[in-house]
Amino acid sequence: MTTTYHAIRNVKHNSTFQKGDVLVLFGELFSRGYANGLVEEAERRGMKIIRATVGRREKDGSLRPLNQEELAAHPSPLINIPLEAGFDLEPNLKGISPVDQLKDIKLSEWESAKLDKEGWLESQKKGRERFQKNLKLYVQELEKHVPPNANVLFAHLMAGGVPRAKIIMPLMNRSVKGTGDRFLSSEKFWNSEIGQLCAQSFNDVTAETFNLLVQETTQFRKQIQDKGHKVSYIAYGYHGTEVLIGHNYLWQTYTPYLQGWAKKRLESYSAEWAKHGVTCAVYNCPEILTNSSSIFAGVEVSLYPLLKALVKEAPEKAGAVVDKCQSLLKPGLTLDNLLEVTNQYLSSDTTRSHCQFNKWPQHNEQAQLENMLKSSDHLIEMHQDQKNLITFILSEIVFKSCGQVMINDAPHPESPVAWINHDIVAKWFNEQ
Repeated sequence: MTTTYHAIRNVKHNSTFQKGDVLVLFGELFSRGYANGLVEEAERRGMKIIRATVGRREKDGSLRPLNQEELAAHPSPLINIPLEAGFDLEPNLKGISPVDQLKDIKLSEWESAKLDKEGWLESQKKGRERFQKNLKLYVQELEKHVPPNANVLFAHLMAGGVPRAKIIMPLMNRSVKGTGDRFLSSEKFWNSEIGQLCAQSFNDVTAETFNLLVQETTQFRKQIQDKGHKVSYIAYGYHGTEVLIGHNYLWQTYTPYLQGWAKKRLESYSAEWAKHGVTCAVYNCPEILTNSSSIFAGVEVSLYPLLKALVKEAPEKAGAVVDKCQSLLKPGLTLDNLLEVTNQYLSSDTTRSHCQFNKWPQHNEQAQLENMLKSSDHLIEMHQDQKNLITFILSEIVFKSCGQVMINDAPHPESPVAWINHDIVAKWFNEQ
């Protein structure tokens, strides 16, 4: 599962996907996420956007499509077939789901907890069968919404897979936010039986869904290509990113990123399908603050150096952003003060020892985690209002730029696995 590092360095413009073409959102679009930048760019180009849903769970655990009220809250067209992936709520042959297995485990007992692996493997099999059955129905419905002469861009939005049991979040919180006595080794958690279940759940949601999407749309893809039109698949990855540390763009990453193994599997599927002639790419995007990333305290620290990249790559346009960001800091503090903190953190031996590309994803260590959390708190405290952060401004620049980079690269990807770093984000910003 080795990955060749390929960074997209140059701004390019490609008009393959334009008015009359289709962006298919494979997964549900939520607010404040990477895919919103892609949707904005597709809308700007006049593309038709076909949405999807993961469905909703009833109180009895059953999965259903959206009801009329829920549908009304989404733009149409939306294919109302539940695409929820994973198996955490899927009953096995005995009627017991993985969440059922987890529900009575006490926090003090998690490390020694024994799970019925054969039971949750049955649930996994049933979950995959359910997803694949719904996916086949989804593809049948999709064909009705795609104009006959359209190019089609599939955007895979599936990620996550945290089992919905009360025991999970306290353990994850301790592994990503725990200090002092509350620190939890992510390696110890990951190697436990609960951690092994999480690993499989992450993989099924994040990676297997991409593989099945490409597989189940084979005939659909062939029909479009036989008419001389384009079909591309893109997916969102995370595998660290380059930021300006000192005067150089250097690769760094957030630790511990437990979904990393599933993201590597996603990358492997993209590379494998590319070998078979499918036009596809996983784009590893810079860290931003999203609704889903907020659990990872400290992930936003490496976003601040984007300010330096903007000044370097877009000196004439960066001024307005710099002024706006400066206005959010407490009186007497400057952006130079803030960037000095980020640079100290990112260049420290403790941080750099956990930013080794060939070892990614690495597990946490107490000194490393506490240093990251301390730096994050320090940076947030430099703001006048801790609910109005510089990282919100920078996150918007990132996801808009990523959408533009991806839609321009997707017709002829430079690589089936590519990195969008702060340099290309800033170069795109310069062209706005």
